[in-house]
Amino acid sequence: METLTHTVAATEHEVVLVGHSTGSLLVAFWAAHAAREEPAMLSRVRGALLVAPSDPDGPVYPPEPEGFTPVPRTRLPFPSIVVASTNDEYVSIECARSFAESWGSRFVNIGELGHINGASGLGAWDAGRALLNELQNRDTH
Repeated sequence: METLTHTVAATEHEVVLVGHSTGSLLVAFWAAHAAREEPAMLSRVRGALLVAPSDPDGPVYPPEPEGFTPVPRTRLPFPSIVVASTNDEYVSIECARSFAESWGSRFVNIGELGHINGASGLGAWDAGRALLNELQNRDTH
């Protein structure tokens, strides 16, 4: 979280955060922390694209990432989109949808594409780029 805080603080412009798997959870933890400790920091965030959020309480979550439970279930203070697959081994579609609902995120189910990574065969993933562009170009007025 410290690295994310320093990175956001060092930018001159608004940022769109992108998190994949446990990185999605990092964004949720960071937002909850920033809301308590550094609320002004949140004004620098234009939005967040959260792809294949993993479930740290799930049966196959790896032991290496520690400190990601319980997952914050508070509304994110910026627009966000959660993208999930119906056959992701690290999160059920129901859990991903539940994360999206609690975070106030738009939920996008992209079907059977596994963990939405290189093994998913997405290549440049134009649909993902379109979601990112949507957050980058949203009207802030």
